[in-house]
Amino acid sequence: MNKRMKAWTLIMAMMAFCTGPVQAAEDAALLKDMTSVIALLGLPCGQVVSVIKKGDNDHIATCKDGNRYRVYLNAEGRVVAEKQ
Repeated sequence: MNKRMKAWTLIMAMMAFCTGPVQAAEDAALLKDMTSVIALLGLPCGQVVSVIKKGDNDHIATCKDGNRYRVYLNAEGRVVAEKQ
């Protein structure tokens, strides 16, 4: 294996290693944000355990108690959570 190939392999490995923790931190922040939004809207949830992004400002949040909500911005720019 030549030096360029070794360097390229090392760079790719470092990129994969370094992006994992950043993604996990973003996911944890999103879970907290969705939990807060649902609670502020007065809906039962407890804690959001997973989020699926459907589009910009459009998510499906699954709660620890089993409830699922679609959280999105409506045409007026307000945050809405609809039970799924």
